[in-house]
Amino acid sequence: MYGLYDKEGILRFVDSDKDVCLAYAELFELSSTNYCLMELANDKRKGKGTSLGQNLGGNSN
Repeated sequence: MYGLYDKEGILRFVDSDKDVCLAYAELFELSSTNYCLMELANDKRKGKGTSLGQNLGGNSN
C-alpha cells in the first residue's frame, strides 16, 4: 500500500498501486514539491491497531 501525504503531513490518498497515487496527485495538480509518496506497512496480523472506521465513529461527537 502507498500513502500520498500533502506537505502538511495530512494523508490525502491510499492505494495499493503507486501509479494510481501519482495519478491522484496529477488530477489535483499537486506538484512533487507539495506531496510525499510513502510505502505503508502491510502488517496483516490481527489485533494490532484500530481501523479507521472505528476511529471515525468514536470521534464523531
